[in-house]
Amino acid sequence: MALNPSRSAFASTCTGLRRCSAPAHSVAHCRQLSSSAARNNDPFSVLTETVERQPQPVKRQPQPVERQAEFQQHERPRWSYTPERMKGPGFSLNIVKDPRRTIWRNNDDPAKVDAMYNRLLGTNGEKMLPDEIKWLAITHKSFDQGRRGFNTRLAYFGFGRLIVSLEATRNIMVMPALGAQDSPIQDPFNREPFQHPALANADKLSSRQPQDMVQKDKMAKLAIDVGLAEVIRWKPRMPENLDQSGITVVLNTAVFAIIGAISLQHGAETAHRVVRERILRRVGA
Repeated sequence: MALNPSRSAFASTCTGLRRCSAPAHSVAHCRQLSSSAARNNDPFSVLTETVERQPQPVKRQPQPVERQAEFQQHERPRWSYTPERMKGPGFSLNIVKDPRRTIWRNNDDPAKVDAMYNRLLGTNGEKMLPDEIKWLAITHKSFDQGRRGFNTRLAYFGFGRLIVSLEATRNIMVMPALGAQDSPIQDPFNREPFQHPALANADKLSSRQPQDMVQKDKMAKLAIDVGLAEVIRWKPRMPENLDQSGITVVLNTAVFAIIGAISLQHGAETAHRVVRERILRRVGA
């Protein structure tokens, strides 16, 4: 009984030598069996084979009708449509108290927009900005839920508001001081105040502020005169009462956005010149 393990080991060795001395196809069969057995014992190899054997998803090619729709959408200007991926489920969760307030029509005629820019900026004013920027500058965030872009960043981060305020301040500084023709007050101790050219304009801002020159009402009136109220894109909260809906603030933001867009497109010098010649002179500065 003690020699049985040795005999079995010897028999296994002989069987292996017999298989290895077989023809080439038998050797290949042995290698295939050994490799498959090794892979079956390795859990990582089994996982790899399972992943490789899984069918890959077939990418669906768009139909000719879908390709034509995508091509037409890319051909349209960005300001004229809402991107498909930004559209909602087709219904609104807001409960409208008065359905009549949901009806409001905005301008979509580029000729009216170009005419407004010509009245505001002068001859060839519509050529100062690209088409997309022209429409973006007159688009309020209430229009189409802001999905087509809006002009808030042009008005504030584009320095349109700051440029108008700076030019109003400069205008105050170069104007003669109020009451400069009056005789100075006689000092009881016969003292003479210190005079210097650099201090001649120091007290002008105490009698007049930049916001007095470019008030919201004045800027809104200028916007209405050039036709900005007819082409601006927004959705008033109460279409029957535009004043309470905030049209004054909306028009001011649009004017600041136009100045900010000109500053980013042509530089600060051009924007300052436009403010001096086309805005401050019209508001009575």
